[in-house]
Amino acid sequence: MPDLPTSPAAERNKQPILEVLQRTLGPQGRALEIAAGTGQHAVWFAAGLSPWLWQPSEADARMLPLLSRRVEEAALPNLQAPVLLDVMAPQWPAQGPAFGCDFDAVFCANMLHIAPWPACAALMDGAARHLRPGGLLLTYGPYFEEGLEVASNLAFDEDLRARNPAWGIRRLDDVAAQAARAGLHLRERHAMPANNLLLVFAR
Repeated sequence: MPDLPTSPAAERNKQPILEVLQRTLGPQGRALEIAAGTGQHAVWFAAGLSPWLWQPSEADARMLPLLSRRVEEAALPNLQAPVLLDVMAPQWPAQGPAFGCDFDAVFCANMLHIAPWPACAALMDGAARHLRPGGLLLTYGPYFEEGLEVASNLAFDEDLRARNPAWGIRRLDDVAAQAARAGLHLRERHAMPANNLLLVFAR
């Protein structure tokens, strides 16, 4: 059986992100992870937040078997089997019945800059639908902030747009405005390694 794919970036950032989650989230709850990808974050966070029930999801059906295998091999009692979920779809998840109860947290890493801009509004609207009152949406990745653009992010943005004109690093103010339209407000901004941010939006 071939080795599971790994993301070097996910391997580097999983612990700094977990430390913020441990400080920000309550002692227990139910979390939905959007765009779980290789599953490295899902396994690491479920292990580090053991009272939390962690539900990974992924929009790319080709990734689901690999993600499922990583979840199975981790054998963590609080890590659920992944589901197919496209933020642009009217129902979450895409297959089977819609989620039947609200989440205490929704987590999404490194999606907004490699998705068309409408995916941002879809993420905010979907999170607002599925978060309980007071629940949190946490997004991680690079953002542009007024007066704080750094050379590495500018170069990364150029590379992204060369690969796909619909991609690109998003402006924090624009993302916060989309969140506000969905009834979410920016509560916290955490500076992270490699010029990334972890943003916490509250419903």
